[in-house]
Amino acid sequence: MSDDRSPYTQLRERITGGRCAPGSLLVPAAVGVELGVSRTPIREALQRLEFDGLVTKVTRGYVVRVRTEDEVLAICDARIALESAVAFSAATRRSAIDLARLIGLFDRAVTATDPVIALQLHSEWHTALRIAAHNPTIIELMDRLDAQLAVYDAEESKGQSNLAQIETEHREIHTAVVDGDGERARTLMIAHQERTRDIRIAAMAAR
Repeated sequence: MSDDRSPYTQLRERITGGRCAPGSLLVPAAVGVELGVSRTPIREALQRLEFDGLVTKVTRGYVVRVRTEDEVLAICDARIALESAVAFSAATRRSAIDLARLIGLFDRAVTATDPVIALQLHSEWHTALRIAAHNPTIIELMDRLDAQLAVYDAEESKGQSNLAQIETEHREIHTAVVDGDGERARTLMIAHQERTRDIRIAAMAAR
């Protein structure tokens, strides 16, 4: 079955999904043949991915960027700052539609019987929270940081064993946002993101 998505979208998904691991060489001609498109759109896609911080230019093409532990932790710290700003803004600037969307997603997440679906819904809740903050710049920056970190996500932070804790933390943040308590939402989000960062630290230390 053919894939109608753009080369950029396909390559970005391969990198963030782990199919193209850090250090993998991406030769434009070879990638073009694999995706069934000419070299020009492949080069344009790789240039965009370089801007995103996902690949680096080398002599033969591009290499999926390899990050040090310090770089990964720096991304985590940047996300903590931005996510806390999102939580504050969502609590103080959300519209009635934003609130309805957040409540609907959260209710579906906590009642889902399939852990995989529940985790996906909690992720969508996070996305809805960013939309409710009404800050397009933060959304753009978070999208880039999420992509940069995705390949280094610890399985422990995404697994079923972590679901109960995610639900508890999200419930507290959600309540603060619904109540319009920006400072409490910010504080709770920082704690939530710091715990996720610490899981990554433990996973990197164990390698």
